[in-house]
Amino acid sequence: MNMLNKLLACGLLALTTLAATAAPTEDLLKDLSAKDSAKRTETLRMLAESGDQRVVGILGEYRLGSLCLWNNQVVLALETSTNENLDKFIHLGDVFSREPLLDDSGKPLVLPVAELTLIDPSRKDRKAALNAIMLLELHAPDTEQRLEAVRKSGLGIKVEGLPETLALLEQSDRSRAVRKSAKESLALLNFRFGTPAEQLSAAGILGDIRSVRARSFLEDHEDPEAETVIKRALERIDSRERLILAFNIFNSGISSGSILVLMALGLAVTFGMMGVINMAHGEMMMIGAYTTYCMQLLFGHTPETPNSIYYVVALPMSFLISALFGGLIEWTVVRRLYKRPLESLLATYGVGLVLIQTIRLIFGDNRPSNSPVWLQGGVELVEGMGLSFNRIFIFVLCAACVLGVMALMRFTTLGLKMRAVIQNRDMAAAMGINTRMTDSFTFMLGSGLAGVAGYALTTIGGITPNMGQNYIVDSFLVVVTGGVGNLAGVVCSGMGLGLLNKILEGTLFGAVWAKIIVLITVITFIQFKPSGLFAPKGRLADD
Repeated sequence: MNMLNKLLACGLLALTTLAATAAPTEDLLKDLSAKDSAKRTETLRMLAESGDQRVVGILGEYRLGSLCLWNNQVVLALETSTNENLDKFIHLGDVFSREPLLDDSGKPLVLPVAELTLIDPSRKDRKAALNAIMLLELHAPDTEQRLEAVRKSGLGIKVEGLPETLALLEQSDRSRAVRKSAKESLALLNFRFGTPAEQLSAAGILGDIRSVRARSFLEDHEDPEAETVIKRALERIDSRERLILAFNIFNSGISSGSILVLMALGLAVTFGMMGVINMAHGEMMMIGAYTTYCMQLLFGHTPETPNSIYYVVALPMSFLISALFGGLIEWTVVRRLYKRPLESLLATYGVGLVLIQTIRLIFGDNRPSNSPVWLQGGVELVEGMGLSFNRIFIFVLCAACVLGVMALMRFTTLGLKMRAVIQNRDMAAAMGINTRMTDSFTFMLGSGLAGVAGYALTTIGGITPNMGQNYIVDSFLVVVTGGVGNLAGVVCSGMGLGLLNKILEGTLFGAVWAKIIVLITVITFIQFKPSGLFAPKGRLADD
């Protein structure tokens, strides 16, 4: 019997898919205006079985009373207007394309109401149309549309044929996610509208699959006989919700940590080599973000006219522009303040304020950021837990930058010079290394990496002139905690502080208290390990 049911289900799905290729005829649509109620009901049933997804929009307009019969064809009433004599006119449109119909002179067709037959569905017809819409959406050829319709069906009203359709999808749909959601929605319908025995069975199913959507319905149920089953189901749902919360916190923490690592990479090398506290480092991030925004304008990228190539070009441009600004700051201000932390802090803080106000005068306070098409959306691991493409990209970009800096420091002559200057500036100079040039390049590299952080941040947040100030303090905390000039320490402390901050924000504390607790934690940590996570060893420890 089960085999027969599966064969019938596959056959019905095949017929539905085949019918989806045939457009509903005008004659079938005209029957929506029939005076016979039974004929209208039969017409709606046939439209539901047609499988044509265009019918969804038509039936939606039908329920709103926006369809008319004119010249023996069904047309759409786009809008209604009134002349000076208070005569009503209707602007007509094609029922499929929604484009305005044109008269012989090429102008939009506008006719008096008296020349049209308005199709006014009864309450029963509207309900039948809703049933047809839901059934059509459940057989949509696109998997995402079908999945959305299946999830929505369990929360709405119970329409005729819906349980059978959900059972059919649960058995034979090609998508595992659709099959699982169909099982959940069917159990929800049975729990909400079924007999006591069906409700008891459905409660057990909802608990077994840990349906988060079922929580409110289970909590509102007051059947004493089902109390034990419902309590066990709610406990299982609680465990799923805790898992979802932990996953989302971890996901957000990794993204925040990746931004911190990008910001702190250059800061760690700069501070370790020059002893300069660069408070304008956050403004290099801001410059990278505004460079990305300018590339967006240059390539004309908008949600309506996407041109995602701009984001590829913006990556090197944000690095270069930020690096050039960093080189300019180093040449004009920082060069005279090496090994003078307090003076460098005050001077670069003033430079940062100048940059913020300059950008505000040019661009204003807030600028919108439109992510490229290929970074929109994400991949859903299970319901409620998904990875967005933009956060995956930020993590990959962070990893690439870390590996790039490590390769630069380890395998190139320039990296060897940078490490030599960090470890012992005087000895490096005695060995013939041009410490001035090395300092300039290092400062530009750090500024460029901050620009890349701003470039990445545009995919998950807005662009503002003071956006860098939200990260500069955290970046210094990362550097101090990880160990000055130690890249491994920067990565570990950046990810750790990013996760810690998001965990505190997402659990018992808000954003403000989370920042305070993180700061106290870092201060306490430094009391016991003043050299950071990875303290220098040997002779370097004495410096």
